[in-house]
Amino acid sequence: MTANVAGTGSGGLGRQTAGHPWFHRLSRVGLAARGLLYLLVGWLAVRVGMGEGGGREADRGGALQEIAGRPGGAVVLWLLVIGLAGLALWGFSEARYGQPVPDGRKARKRLAAFGRGVVYTVACAGTLAFVLSSKSSSSDQESKSFTARAMSEPGGRWLVLAVGIGVIAWGAHQVWHGASRDFRQELKTFGMDQRVQRTVEALGVVGHIARGVVAMSAGVFLAYAAITFDPGKAKGLDGTLRELAATPAGPWLLIAVALGLVIFGVYSLCESRWRKVEAVRS
Repeated sequence: MTANVAGTGSGGLGRQTAGHPWFHRLSRVGLAARGLLYLLVGWLAVRVGMGEGGGREADRGGALQEIAGRPGGAVVLWLLVIGLAGLALWGFSEARYGQPVPDGRKARKRLAAFGRGVVYTVACAGTLAFVLSSKSSSSDQESKSFTARAMSEPGGRWLVLAVGIGVIAWGAHQVWHGASRDFRQELKTFGMDQRVQRTVEALGVVGHIARGVVAMSAGVFLAYAAITFDPGKAKGLDGTLRELAATPAGPWLLIAVALGLVIFGVYSLCESRWRKVEAVRS
């Protein structure tokens, strides 16, 4: 009797929720929302590289402003809020029950899923705040503000350095994830024909590598800010992308990486169709 009651308690209810088809659909809506954001951020970055930025920053805030200025933008913004909430819940469910991939119940996989849940919770909250106020802070301002606040606390400099190193490590993992095609285990490749599978894999390789390069660059700026004890050195997504244009390769490197982010956006849309989102069975 006790076992049956426990099975229908919060743990059993949580697993039932994570395994419900509507929860799967919500996760897929979230992947599509992520794809839309990357498409817009990449497109804005391409325009910056071509000298046609139009005042928009190449980050989530700039993407939200772009959507808000279009017909039906309010509806799309609310769908983004719902989708990002779905991604956050999906991340936390995989942290609780494991990912539907080999070794998906190992601690490192669950920790990665939990981190994803936290990131998308923050993104969802920021998007909701924009919808309610029509104001969005710059990613550069947010990064500098976080760095300054952290460095004002005892040991905060080392915390910022640790976060920077962590972002670099995550970016390096994304590059490896793409170059090794390890992401294929996350997809329902059995549901694709050969041509579609080759196309999706190519998108995944390029998209993950571009995403990783941007993350590693942002992590370097954050770590450098900690080492030099200068919060002004920290960069958000927009600032990181613009710094690529200051390299010897000029704006062409920015445009190349920006196109990679666009490609990751397309890959995310493919994930909304073929990603494994079902909860691990007990």
